Amino acid sequence: MGKRIDVKDLNVYYGSFKAVEDVTMTIEPRSVTAFIGPSGCGKSTFLRTLNRMHEVIPGGRVEGHVSLDDQDLYAGEVDPVAVRRTVGMVFQRPNPFPTMSIFDNVAAGLRLNGVRDKSRLKDAVEGSLRGANLWNEVKDRLSKPGAGLSGGQQQRLCIARAIAVEPQVLLMDEPCSALDPISTLAIEDLISQLKDRFTIVIVTHNMQQASRVSDRTAFFNLAATGKPGRLIEMDATQKIFSNPTERATEDYISGRFG
Repeated sequence: MGKRIDVKDLNVYYGSFKAVEDVTMTIEPRSVTAFIGPSGCGKSTFLRTLNRMHEVIPGGRVEGHVSLDDQDLYAGEVDPVAVRRTVGMVFQRPNPFPTMSIFDNVAAGLRLNGVRDKSRLKDAVEGSLRGANLWNEVKDRLSKPGAGLSGGQQQRLCIARAIAVEPQVLLMDEPCSALDPISTLAIEDLISQLKDRFTIVIVTHNMQQASRVSDRTAFFNLAATGKPGRLIEMDATQKIFSNPTERATEDYISGRFG
C-alpha cells in the first residue's frame, strides 16, 4: 500500500495571489508526516495540492510538480477524481453525510466507484470500521444516522469512509482540533496503527500531537505579512523538536511566536 510523494518547486495560487512558494519535499511511504507552523502560513493549502482539492476553489492553481511513485498527479491526462480516490482526505470538522446511515456513510465512496455487490459492501464496511477502531461501538446500529454519533466517533467514521476505497495516501487537515482530549488520543492511536497501511500526512496546530504521532515534521512559516508561506525546514520529528537547524523553527517550537 502506502506510496511515496515527491514535490518539486511547487507554487500555489489563489488567482494572482501566491499562497505558498517554492516547496520541495519528499514524503516517505508508510510513515506519518506532520505539517506545523503559525496560522495562515499555507499548511492546509499545500496539503490540498497533494490530492488536487486546491483546484476546486475558484482561482486555485499550482505551478511545479507533485508525483506519487513517479506518476505526475498534475499531468494533462490524469483525472483529478482518480487522484482523490488514491489520496484520501479527512477534514478538520467531522463531516458525515447527515442524511445517511452509518453503513451508507462508509459505503458511499465504494458505491460511487460502482461497487454494487451486497456482500462485498458489507465486508468492506465492516473492515473499514474495524480499521477505524469504531466497529465495536456501532455494529448494532449500522442503520442509524452517522450524524447521531459523538464528535470523536463521527471523525473515526469519516476516517472509515476515507479508507474504505483503499487509498494509498491519507491526508488529515487538523483532524482533532474540534475534538475533546479523549477522542483526540483515540485518533492519535488510530494514526499510529494506520501508518502500517497508508502514507499519512497531517496538518496540526498541536505541537505535542506532531511530536507524538509523526515520523517527520515540516515547519512552514510566512516570510512576512502578506507574503507567501514557505517550507522552512523538514527533518525527523525528534530532530525538529530537540535540535532544529533553523532559528525560526526553534522560536516557533519554544513558543516565542505563532
